[in-house]
Amino acid sequence: MKQLLSYIYPITKSITSQYSGELEITWYNGKKHLNSKNANYSYGSLQRILKFGLKKIDLSTVNSVLVLGMGGGSVIETLREDFNYTKQIEAVEIDPIIIEIARTEFDIYESDTLKIHCLDAMDFVKTNTSKFDLIIVDLFIDLDVPNTFLSTDFWNYVIGSKTLKGAILFNASVKDSKSNAIKVLANFIKTKVFRVDVHENVNNTNTIIIASGL
Repeated sequence: MKQLLSYIYPITKSITSQYSGELEITWYNGKKHLNSKNANYSYGSLQRILKFGLKKIDLSTVNSVLVLGMGGGSVIETLREDFNYTKQIEAVEIDPIIIEIARTEFDIYESDTLKIHCLDAMDFVKTNTSKFDLIIVDLFIDLDVPNTFLSTDFWNYVIGSKTLKGAILFNASVKDSKSNAIKVLANFIKTKVFRVDVHENVNNTNTIIIASGL
């Protein structure tokens, strides 16, 4: 019933998170979205932005995926349903409230091919010893990527988790104030993983970085 009514008017419920503040789960035009105060967290514009990046990566060579910043799990849905990706995914999400929302509202739960870690992304990459063919980095608090996740310290750990010819997809920013930091970071990554492509104004909003070995 909610799905049908959402074509007439949005249906929303709110949940408070200690990390992201007020979150909204909204039915709109027959689809459920997870939003923060100012941003789409999952299953809306964010899903389209990450799908844009995934189309530029050869997933046929990817046997393992690490998602840093799972949110409601829309990128997992995109991989499974739009790209028929059936192999191993590990996802990291700091917020237990969002992990619960992903499970109860969007049917994203652990399985033989999905492992979910409730951890800070920096803590995870510091201790991780596994290598991944694709690392997706989507670490926002509302509209902001915390400076920690634009630092060379963090990215040294991320790059160390990538297989030699693996790829990184980074949803880098929606803010012009971060543009210089993104340029500096892109140049730093170029010294580590050989090829870096920066795509601006994806979906008319976001900058994404795609990095890969040659």
